[in-house]
Parts: sequence; C-alpha cells; structure tokens
Amino acid sequence: MAAHALLVDLGRCIGCQACVVACKAGNELQEGEANIRIREVVRGKFPNLSGSFVHHRCFHCADAGCVSVCPTGALSKLDGLTAVDAAKCSGCGYCVDACPYGVPKMVDGRVSKCTACLDVVATGGVPYCVQTCPSEAIKFGSREAMLGLAAQRVAEIRGQFPNAQIYGETQLGGLGTLMVLPDDPETLGLPAAPQVPALVNAWQKGIQPLTQGFTALGLITTGLAFLFARRNHRLETAARREAEAVAEKEARDGDVH
Repeated sequence: MAAHALLVDLGRCIGCQACVVACKAGNELQEGEANIRIREVVRGKFPNLSGSFVHHRCFHCADAGCVSVCPTGALSKLDGLTAVDAAKCSGCGYCVDACPYGVPKMVDGRVSKCTACLDVVATGGVPYCVQTCPSEAIKFGSREAMLGLAAQRVAEIRGQFPNAQIYGETQLGGLGTLMVLPDDPETLGLPAAPQVPALVNAWQKGIQPLTQGFTALGLITTGLAFLFARRNHRLETAARREAEAVAEKEARDGDVH
C-alpha cells in the first residue's frame, strides 16, 4: 500500500488552534495532553517583521528512532506513519530520548503521541486535524500526492518568501509529516538536518544483534538486564526532572527577590 503523509502548510496556518481542539476531542486525550502544539515565531528585524505559526507534532520519520529502540513493539511503522499500541508499552521511556524532535511523551506510564488517527484512516476517513482546519493548511493523502501539492505551494509563495521550501522530503529517510515552510527551518525552530541520538545507533549495532540466536538462558539474562536498565533509566529520568524543577523554582524565587 502507498505511504500516507500529512502536509502542513505554514503559509496558510492562521493559528486558530482548531486542529489542537479537534485532536484532543477526537482522540479523547486527557486534560493537559496534546498531540499538536502551535507556537508563533516572529522573524526579521523591526520594522520588517514576519510571523508564522509553527506546528510541533509527530513527524512520522521513515528512519524512526523511537521505533528502533522500542523493546516491546509498541511503536511501529504502518503505511508510512508511526503507529502506537499502548497496550504493548512497558513504560521504559526509551522512545522519549530517541526522538530528535522531542515528540513522544509518557502519560500514565504509557507512550503518547500523534498517530495521524490511523483508526479513522483505516475506515476511509482523514485525521481529525485535517477535517477541521478552516484554512486548509493541513491535508492528508498519499505521500507522493502531498509532495506534489507541497511543490506547487512553494512555487506559489516563492515571490513573497524567497526562502520557501519543503521540509521533510529527505530528512530522516523522508518524513510522514511534510511541511511547507516560508523560511529556513532553523529560523522557524526546526533542525535542518535532524540526527537520531547516539543511543539508537548503540542499540541497533550492539545490544539488539546480541539478542538474536540466544539460548533460553541467554534470553532470560537479557530480559533481566533490560529490567534493570529500565529501572535505572526511570531513576535517572526522575532525578533529572527533579533537578530541573528545583532549578526552575530557584530561578523564579530569584526573580521575585
């Protein structure tokens, strides 16, 4: 089956947050949980300023670090998108550290992120964000078709935005969330050449191959090692977050005084 893709046109986005609300309601997300976040970026120098609304959401990388490090198969690739099976998630949090975009979050001990509403797509529909966007800034279809639309759109706005370009055509093997950018990626807070963290390469080249062909005893040993590693990872993450919280509190207290 042809790969699917989302197309987000930042030149059309009006920052209305309709996609954010539709995603939360359609996917029944918890309070405070969001698969789409929108921020405004102002670029240029006064008085020649321009503003854009930038979307932060899963980029559905072809070379997805989160999928590579997931030990349980909770994250997988399906028709060009990155699917989630929360029932398989062990809560290890490796996917959180593996994503170069900082997308996956742990909610109640399980991974949470955009899946492009694969359950809706499976029945012939389109993602909730696409259904509700009033400016048609978000589209969904085959990746080939979305790349074609992106190229047309870039050609249309080049006169106004000389640096307009397609983001996601080649990054990380090709992204399942393509974007039409009115300016360079870095200017909009996106990495021009995102890199999968070193821990993913270590997992793929070292730990993962060693598990193949193990005896039952070897598998048990590997399983125990994984449990200890997961526990240590959780403790390290908790300690880091506690330290960050303390630092933020001290900074706030300093501002008050």
